[in-house]
Amino acid sequence: MNDINIGEIFYILARQRGIEKAEYFLSVILPSLPITNLGNTVQEVIHAAKIKARYPLSYADCFAVATAIKEKATIVTGDPDFKHVEKIVGIEWL
Repeated sequence: MNDINIGEIFYILARQRGIEKAEYFLSVILPSLPITNLGNTVQEVIHAAKIKARYPLSYADCFAVATAIKEKATIVTGDPDFKHVEKIVGIEWL
């Protein structure tokens, strides 16, 4: 999972449930999941930016797509915006 998307989860949890719940997610829940956190090089940021330039996705979603392409991974989501990128990345729909 890209660090940008971890930040996205954090701010959503903080807004909806408070900072304490968001901190709990970071310190307890996330480390227990079979997920590897991945940072970004400048080239990876540009790859996400190129996806953003081509597809109507949020910038954070473009990092998820770029990371999934790089890692040959599938995105698990229920967000219909990802329908725009089904031809370039695997999507498992919730």
